[in-house]
Amino acid sequence: MARCRISAFLLTLSLLAAPALARSQNNDSSQSAAAPAAKPAPTEASRALKDKTLPHMSRQSRIEVIRDFDAQLVYIRTMFPMGTKGLKLKDGVTTPNGPELQQALVVWGPAAKPGDPARISDVSIKSDHIRFEINGGPIHKTKWYQRITITGASGASVTPSDPQANARGSFVDLYFDHYVPELSPQQLRELLRPVFDFEAKSKEQAYLETLPPKVRDAIKNHQVLVGMNHEMVVAAKGRPPKKDREKDGDKEYEEWIFGDPPQDVDFVRFMGDEVVRVETMKVGGEKIVRTEKEVDIEPAVAAKQGQPEERPATAPTLRRPGEEPEAPPQPTGAPAPLPPPTSPPIQAPPGDPGPG
Repeated sequence: MARCRISAFLLTLSLLAAPALARSQNNDSSQSAAAPAAKPAPTEASRALKDKTLPHMSRQSRIEVIRDFDAQLVYIRTMFPMGTKGLKLKDGVTTPNGPELQQALVVWGPAAKPGDPARISDVSIKSDHIRFEINGGPIHKTKWYQRITITGASGASVTPSDPQANARGSFVDLYFDHYVPELSPQQLRELLRPVFDFEAKSKEQAYLETLPPKVRDAIKNHQVLVGMNHEMVVAAKGRPPKKDREKDGDKEYEEWIFGDPPQDVDFVRFMGDEVVRVETMKVGGEKIVRTEKEVDIEPAVAAKQGQPEERPATAPTLRRPGEEPEAPPQPTGAPAPLPPPTSPPIQAPPGDPGPG
């Protein structure tokens, strides 16, 4: 009888403790899921920034920084949009990023892509940030002689072209807390690592450093993965000797062909800028087909399909001043535009001989 009472007592305790134990386990799992990812090892520059007693950057240090970075060749590690917005870099994070950056690239176009060489064309130190312009910056700086207007004997004037017409550069603003502290050029290089590569020896090396490890290893082994883009495939296999354009139902695709028998032949199929199918014909007759996505890469920026490309107001043109643009060509089979209406001739009333 006593044993039955003890068993019932223990069963009651287990039933009462079960909900509390479940809540504890749920809390532990939610906390582990919400825990942030491990941060990269701090660099010398990031540790220096934690020192709140750092003085403001001195005048001599400003001169050394400008002299060190001006006209320096770097390789790009992230997408730079054209226009006057540029990028903002603070605490190792660049903005805009993600969909916002993609939208800016669609509207303004890319000024530089990962792996591209670029020249730091200007360095300006502000109160709480340093601006590094690349490839001339977003706005051309004109010389004094480019602001002169010359008038000829016929009255026609010759003026320099719009200074913003061919601006193709961009910039990044490196922000600090409250003020620009005393930092060496080497420490600034460490802080600029997310956007600039100062150590790469070639464009190919700089481009590989911006890719995920799986894609980087595949390119080094000359392999193509489903999910790669055109640039990655070229880096892995080179320019394709043959290209074909076909249709699969209503969808158009492009196929790149690498190799010739009796060697292995690879058929790489693109939908837009993404590899969707890789077919390999082996020497022994075996066929290997891969269609499952192996890497997930952000889509490349492309012009909107089915919409005319918008030209900026400052786009260069070959038309003379005052000359109207040509009318767009009419599609085949479209009716010709009607001539402008004209007023009917005025007829004299009967019996009126009219003038003269």
